Amino acid sequence: MHNVYTFLLGPGAWITWGIFLGGSIYRLVSITFLAKSRDEVVLRYFNLKFALRSILHWSIPFGTTNMRRHWIMTFISFCFHIGVIITPIFLSAHNILLKEYFNVYFITIPNWVADILTVFVLCSCIFFVLRKIFVREVRFVTSFTDYVLILLVFLPFLFGFLAYHQWFNYPLMLILHILFGEILLIVIPFTRLVHMIFAPLVRAYTGSEFGGVRHAKDW
Repeated sequence: MHNVYTFLLGPGAWITWGIFLGGSIYRLVSITFLAKSRDEVVLRYFNLKFALRSILHWSIPFGTTNMRRHWIMTFISFCFHIGVIITPIFLSAHNILLKEYFNVYFITIPNWVADILTVFVLCSCIFFVLRKIFVREVRFVTSFTDYVLILLVFLPFLFGFLAYHQWFNYPLMLILHILFGEILLIVIPFTRLVHMIFAPLVRAYTGSEFGGVRHAKDW
């Protein structure tokens, strides 16, 4: 088990980050060339002012009409995304590894805050699955892959939570946490999870079109 742990934190981590960064850059470059060749107007009408205005406004909870109409989904979605972003980056245990390997150290959040955010993420994933099962219009556009992706987000947080509290078999929980965390990073550029990279670009395009062309708000 020690050999597995050493591999995951050594060659496995380098392979994972190489695929994640390489795949992300590839997707960004390919989507840029695709937009330029098939829909050049996207680039022609880009407006930084309206792009940033749209990104900022859609980052505010309940800032749009649709968010206010579906307030439960909005609340859970914001809790989920805050937890998914903040917990891995500012967790003290992760920052210790960054300091050890790269001499980089971010500010950290208290472990009890990380616990709360982790529970938010886990409960949100369960909510998303139930929503896909029981809400007819959502179920209609849901595929098996969507459930797998939610599971891939769920598992690193679950096993990380269990490992931190040393419940069950600690070494196994830690290895599973690292393993599924690396699997999640690998699949991000090649699945719907790539929206974490594309979302600001989509908002920038929409904001530019509505603000610069239609002279209207996109919320």
